[in-house]
Amino acid sequence: MRGSNGFKFFAVILTIGILTYLAVYGLNIGDFRIKSAYDIIPGIDIKGGVDVRLQAMDPKTNKAFAPAKSDLEDAKVIIGKRLDIKGIVDRNITTNADRGYIVVQIPNQKDVKPEDAVKLIGQTARLTFQEVDPKDYDAATGYVKDEKNLKPTNKVLVEGSDVKNAKPAQGESGMMDVALEFNSKGAKAFADATTRLIGKPIAIFLDDQCISAPRVESAITGGEASIQGNFTPEAAKELSQLIKSGSLKFSLRQDQISSISPTLGEKALDVTLMAGVVAFILVCLFMLGYYRLPGIMACIALFGHTVIQLLVLSWANLTVTLPGIAGIILTIGMGVDANVIIFERIKEELRNGKTLRTAIDIGFKRAFAAIFDANMTTLISAAVLWKFGTGPMISFAWTLGLGVALSFLTAVTASRIMLKSVADINIAKHHKLYGV
Repeated sequence: MRGSNGFKFFAVILTIGILTYLAVYGLNIGDFRIKSAYDIIPGIDIKGGVDVRLQAMDPKTNKAFAPAKSDLEDAKVIIGKRLDIKGIVDRNITTNADRGYIVVQIPNQKDVKPEDAVKLIGQTARLTFQEVDPKDYDAATGYVKDEKNLKPTNKVLVEGSDVKNAKPAQGESGMMDVALEFNSKGAKAFADATTRLIGKPIAIFLDDQCISAPRVESAITGGEASIQGNFTPEAAKELSQLIKSGSLKFSLRQDQISSISPTLGEKALDVTLMAGVVAFILVCLFMLGYYRLPGIMACIALFGHTVIQLLVLSWANLTVTLPGIAGIILTIGMGVDANVIIFERIKEELRNGKTLRTAIDIGFKRAFAAIFDANMTTLISAAVLWKFGTGPMISFAWTLGLGVALSFLTAVTASRIMLKSVADINIAKHHKLYGV
């Protein structure tokens, strides 16, 4: 091998080796942690989880009712946002407009208890800034007498829907507050309210519970405010998540909740993984038998592609379902397509009398357009599945799109580097080693 090419070859091998180690063992250095492939979150069809039915409750009568279909769909979207915030991608949310209930399936996860997620998604979470009844605060000081038992007056100054962003923030007391940023409508309404109510309190309610009732010291015109409730970090984070996801138009009652066993079971998972291993071996045997030396490079690149895909899925905290695993297996076969196109071009150039290095350069150059177009069409399909798919289909779209992108990169980079490196070795220049 020539010096620079030899270095590049060993750099590729070393990189794949390091990534393989990380995929198997991960890495822990103090507070810094790199997750391994064993930390990939399994979907509800693999690991099991919780099935909960949430019944819509009439805000006026507090009885079960069937809201408008559009309102039920809005509630479904809000529930989805709240689960997204929790990092739960593989959920299954269905509605029954006739009976007015929503069914949510949540998989078991290491960092999230399904029961906590159910508690989060069922809250109405209507945030309001309201005037306080004069009898509930001291006129001389402007401070509320009994903040804990303060009742709403329904004199709403600003709605939670006018909050553009909410996040935990360190308060002056050392406890956590929730910092709010209003949209233009909310900023104007809040500025008008604080200008009018200087020296008086404004109560902040979540549903009917007062969480803070500070005294207005001066007009606040910057479009920002904070909820000072002496929250713990966890409580501040949960409140900010609820505010950002939006409020429900009606409350949801847990009608029934049950645990779900894996729908296909760990046995099906073992069979699926075995199918992936067999597919990988068969693909490698074909590449070795038909393309010989380039086939070895393709197998190494394909192995690296699979390792990187597993690491990305783990690091991104994406939930992987059985369809998602099928997507990974599918991209193993698709990952070879690019190499097949390239190697066939190289063989054609060798038959036309080109030198090995020239054939390799031309092969990669002329195959690039076909490889790029094929991968782009598949990526578009994966994007459509991700945008409009539901439940496990989203996991399939993720693994398919990620696998296609990685197969393109490994084929046009790793395979090329390794093949050009070994082409400098005299013994590797025989055309028979390239299937010619």
